[in-house]
Amino acid sequence: MAEFTGTPSGADRRFAVVASQFNIDIVEPLVDGALDALVRHGASSGDVDVVWVPGAWELPLAARRLLASERYHALIVVGAVIRGDTPHFEYVAGEASRGLRKASEDFDVPIGFGLLTCDNKEQAQARAGGVHGNKGWNAALAAMQMADIFDRLDASDEG
Repeated sequence: MAEFTGTPSGADRRFAVVASQFNIDIVEPLVDGALDALVRHGASSGDVDVVWVPGAWELPLAARRLLASERYHALIVVGAVIRGDTPHFEYVAGEASRGLRKASEDFDVPIGFGLLTCDNKEQAQARAGGVHGNKGWNAALAAMQMADIFDRLDASDEG
């Protein structure tokens, strides 16, 4: 029985961090966390691109364009959708999440999911370097681990 476990390694891999400019005070720490995780786990800063889009709605389309380039081993997507008084939150958060999942499936490339969906700004701040850690860091770790698992699976197919 073969068993595969990936390790979060950025060495010799290319990544893109796709970030929403909306709620930038929340998103910038998420980007910083993702970049810190990538570099601390061996990624060269020259092998990491950061792409800023207007809002969460645009994240899936940007992710698809980046994945179509075939340049990246994984993407890390960060943003913050905060509930308001209208149903806008459900549409943006749900469709952005579905679009990112579909992009990952369609291109067979991992996407680390760091899109916060919170009821209020305090919850978002707690997840952007506050008491709940930095979900940008976590998304980067997941992306690196999945890229490593994919490489291991591909290598086992060759052997």
